[in-house]
Amino acid sequence: MSVQGEGLLEGCSARLSAPYAVLAIYTRREELVGIEYLPRTAATLKPIHFFAREVCRQLSAYLSDPDFQFDLPCAAQGTPYQLRVWNAVRAIPRGKTMSYADVARQIGSAPRPVGTACGANCLPLLVPCHRVLGSSGIGGFMHVRKGEPLEIKRWLLRHERALD
Repeated sequence: MSVQGEGLLEGCSARLSAPYAVLAIYTRREELVGIEYLPRTAATLKPIHFFAREVCRQLSAYLSDPDFQFDLPCAAQGTPYQLRVWNAVRAIPRGKTMSYADVARQIGSAPRPVGTACGANCLPLLVPCHRVLGSSGIGGFMHVRKGEPLEIKRWLLRHERALD
């Protein structure tokens, strides 16, 4: 989940243009395994198979309507701790946010490792780590505290009407 040059082209099933980035979509068989934010200038790629088309359809639906509910089989690859954090984050409703400290309290942890787990999230939008904020501000995103990733986080929060 990082804004990089041209991304991990190998294994990429599609690249979808979004208002804030190009979304590189990675699938394995009939499961979504990753979404990566690429620069808006990155080339798009038409879906290479039916399931990738369905992922693009659902992502496009979310970009048009923040209330859209994803229904995609996913294979999140992470440690048991990361999976606990991501499950807690998935439960944050659209339009709402929680702090890293709130998530940490919920799972019996500390804020910093929650932030690290959020930064390792390979399924952004479906695991909406952008809904997790710092105790006194927007916090970080994609392991950074400034620059393009925070603009993506702000766009997503405004889109979901969680940030004015």
